[in-house]
Amino acid sequence: MAEKVISDKHAMRRIKLHIQGLDENIQGGIPEGHVTLVSGAAGTMKSSVCFNALYHEAVAGKNGVYISLEQSAESLVNHMINMDYDMRRINLIMVKDLSELKTRVAELQDKSLGSLIVVDIGTIRKEIHDVNTDNNKSWLNVIKNVIRKVHAEAGCSLFVLDSLSALYVLSRFENPRIELFYIFEFLRDLQITSFLISEMPLDGSKYSEYEIEDFLADGIIMIRLTPFRRQVVREISVVKMRATACNNDIFSLEFRNGQFQALYGGQNPLL
Repeated sequence: MAEKVISDKHAMRRIKLHIQGLDENIQGGIPEGHVTLVSGAAGTMKSSVCFNALYHEAVAGKNGVYISLEQSAESLVNHMINMDYDMRRINLIMVKDLSELKTRVAELQDKSLGSLIVVDIGTIRKEIHDVNTDNNKSWLNVIKNVIRKVHAEAGCSLFVLDSLSALYVLSRFENPRIELFYIFEFLRDLQITSFLISEMPLDGSKYSEYEIEDFLADGIIMIRLTPFRRQVVREISVVKMRATACNNDIFSLEFRNGQFQALYGGQNPLL
């Protein structure tokens, strides 16, 4: 489906990150249908930030799918419950067997709540026997088919892939420039708002593995850990966001009372 030209900037629909203080600095959110890299080193809460967006959009009645390639569904959900996310406010579905996907997706048609589908590819990888692991296209096709099915049959408009680094290990790209182009175009053709989690080196030298993703992505959100006095401050910034007037300041990222907050834009935190 081709992207349409809007009548004016107010006609552009946006998806909130649900980070207080950051959404206000990106015209209210990410344009619908954008593919955004969420880059950072280990421990920067990339997964939590992405889950947070899908959770709150589900509370608002939308459907999203979170594909985890390594962390188990139980581990991810338990972590978010420990952060005081109330899963009773949404329809949470965990898929650990691809043969059950169609049945679980069909359940959504009778639900009044918004839904968050967590597809546990990590567990599926351990149990599945009919995917040829020597074929670098097989797992990529599995993931594409999952996205295509939940988008078409459950109306999922939001997608998280956790993570690109794990996908590269599974898929062993032979020509990253071409193969990545088609992955990004696949997501754009579906017009599904996508968050692709990308592992960043500790030295912050690049946002993604191949440095091609930076150009293909509509947006880049960077999260990092910065030593400050005797503490470590978690920081977030929007490096790039197409069709958006952004404040590119570096904000302190904090989680307080069940809410992500972006504070002290352009200033040192008062610790």
